Amino acid sequence: VQLVESGGGSVQARGSLRLSCAASGYTQTRHCMGWFRQAPGREREEVAFVYMVGSSTISADSVYYADSVKGRFTVSRDNAKNMVYLQMNSLKPEDTAMYYCAARSAACLSTPASFPYWGLGTQVTVS
Repeated sequence: VQLVESGGGSVQARGSLRLSCAASGYTQTRHCMGWFRQAPGREREEVAFVYMVGSSTISADSVYYADSVKGRFTVSRDNAKNMVYLQMNSLKPEDTAMYYCAARSAACLSTPASFPYWGLGTQVTVS
C-alpha cells in the first residue's frame, strides 16, 4: 500500500489549498481514509476522514471532521481514481502543519496509532 500526498504550499490567511492523496495497492472494500496533521512541537491530530464501503458510486460514506476545521475543510474521494482530497478554505495560521494521508481497513478512528498506512506528508504553511 502506498499513499502519496500532494498540493501543500504556502498561502496567506483566509486563502485556500487543495490536498490530494493518491492510493495504490489498496483494495479493501470497507476502509477509512483521511487526513492528520502535525505542527512542530505538537502531537499528530486528526483533521478529517471518510469511511468508504464498496468501490462503486453507490457507497455509504461517513465523513468526520475535527471541530477546528468544521465548516472550512471538506474531505472527498474519487473511487475510480483511488484519490482522496482535502479542500481547505479560510485557512488560518494555526492550520500550519505537515499534513498526512492515512488509511485503515475498518471504520474510522481518531487515533493515529490505529492507522497502519501513511503517506510521507505535505507541508501547509499559512501566514
